Amino acid sequence: MQDQFFKEALTHKVFEYITKATDELGLDSYVIGGFVRDFILKRGNAKDIDVVTIGSGIELAQKVASLLPNKPKVQVFKTYGTAMLRFNDIEVEFVGARKESYTENSRNPEVSEGTLQDDQDRRDFTINALALSLNAKSFGKLLDPFDGIGDLDRKIIRTPLNPDITYSDDPLRMMRAIRFATQLNFTIEKISLDAIQSNVERIKIITKERIVDEINKIMASPKPSIGFLLLEKTGLLNKILPELIALKGVEEVEGQTHKDNFYHTLEVVDNISENTNDVWLRWAALLHDIGKAPTN
Repeated sequence: MQDQFFKEALTHKVFEYITKATDELGLDSYVIGGFVRDFILKRGNAKDIDVVTIGSGIELAQKVASLLPNKPKVQVFKTYGTAMLRFNDIEVEFVGARKESYTENSRNPEVSEGTLQDDQDRRDFTINALALSLNAKSFGKLLDPFDGIGDLDRKIIRTPLNPDITYSDDPLRMMRAIRFATQLNFTIEKISLDAIQSNVERIKIITKERIVDEINKIMASPKPSIGFLLLEKTGLLNKILPELIALKGVEEVEGQTHKDNFYHTLEVVDNISENTNDVWLRWAALLHDIGKAPTN
């Protein structure tokens, strides 16, 4: 793909101010992640933009805010070295490029300053490591060290680095892999899927709130059963919703084989999802038979 194509992604007025601030500060800055991915996939107008800069993201955010006509307030998160501002209909988060290192019992990394390559290395998936330059001299240039463009074309979920390390370091990425596969109707690369199965016990260090957030996003997808079948296949479902696993197996009613309640439940969820976007109605469908296993 040519730079001109990607310049079309950067037509929102906010990019003009980010470029001006970047060049005035003598930094190198890039828009990275979901904004770039969704532009290529034509998934509609993104409302969130992630900007990574080689230097201080907080300083860049403050400079951009000083240039914007509405002089928005900058929210600063010093612990993470990030800052956020809103301009019209867009929320922009700024962060300095960084390296990460993890301890065994936490998904919250120790961070240090790094290069763009370091920052792309730490991304969860190749399709989320795509970056577009925001400097005037290279505006719209794509930086894609892991062939994320190819993975978008092939509809593949793949980690930039060793998936075993990626998922062990931050086990929430296992849920995210399944969520993206469900939302985009992509396939998780076999090596990556095997790594999820190998690291399934690591999900215990993730808070219930973060897990529920990912399940809600799976539930809000066009066909939620894709995600729940992947959760079951990898062993994650047994860790987070064992009551659903308990529905597996063909049920006998008066000596006659009956439906498998697990697969029946997923079919019901898919059916209702064709008729409503209400996540809570979809949850009702998921749980409608949940009491059958304990009472049989």
